[in-house]
Amino acid sequence: METEPDATLARIATDLYAVPPADFIAARNSRASETDDGELAAQVRALRKPSIAAWAVNVFAGERKDELGEALQLAEELREAQADLDASALAMLGRQRRALTGRLAERAAELATARAAQISASTLEAIRQTITAAFFDQDAARAVASGRLIRELEPSIPIDPASSVAGGLAGSPPAPPLPVDEVRARRERRQAVQAVQAAEREATGAERDHAKADRAFRDVSERADQLTAQVAELEAELARVRDQVEKAREEIVRAKERRDTAQERVVTAGRAIDDARKTLDRL
Repeated sequence: METEPDATLARIATDLYAVPPADFIAARNSRASETDDGELAAQVRALRKPSIAAWAVNVFAGERKDELGEALQLAEELREAQADLDASALAMLGRQRRALTGRLAERAAELATARAAQISASTLEAIRQTITAAFFDQDAARAVASGRLIRELEPSIPIDPASSVAGGLAGSPPAPPLPVDEVRARRERRQAVQAVQAAEREATGAERDHAKADRAFRDVSERADQLTAQVAELEAELARVRDQVEKAREEIVRAKERRDTAQERVVTAGRAIDDARKTLDRL
């Protein structure tokens, strides 16, 4: 079970862990010797020297407390928001988180360099990893905000307060919270942005469906107009054909009459020929 560190020890440790690592042992022993409380003096002497990366983060936590506190508060909100985001939004969020942790690490490195510390590429990466761990885990965030880090943290490894934070983590001051109204406003803005995005997606889908339906309506209307014109042409043609049929039937009647008359003439002419031949034969 985690024990509450002594408030005096925590204050002393906070001061000592902002001292450059090269001067830490001397400053620690001097501070212990100034302490009248034997037990507290022993606890101070037991404080371990921080790594360069941990010290740089401690300096940043002490001098840029508001900036770090706001970033850690934002990290908490981002952790809450992740459950509502899709893959593309999560990817964008990851890029933004990496950019922010990179900027914070560079500022911590600048503060350390201003104190004549040599910050190598590997140390800068350890600083960045430590701040990244604070973005993913609340205990890591509290450890970073405490200003009493002993060693750097890793995002994928759970924090061990006994070996990572001088005096333990239970009494570590949390990251300074943003005003409640601002936290609520950010949450409401995030929800409003999500609502706008959902409405925009719905509007885009509705516009796409409307355009598709409108094209289908125009195509069907044009096809109906073409078929109507076709029907009119066919009906006109049918009327012409019916008229021609009627005329043809009338011509059939007249032709039949002419044929019958001609047939009678043929018969009459044949009889006349027979009579004439008979008369000729008698002569």
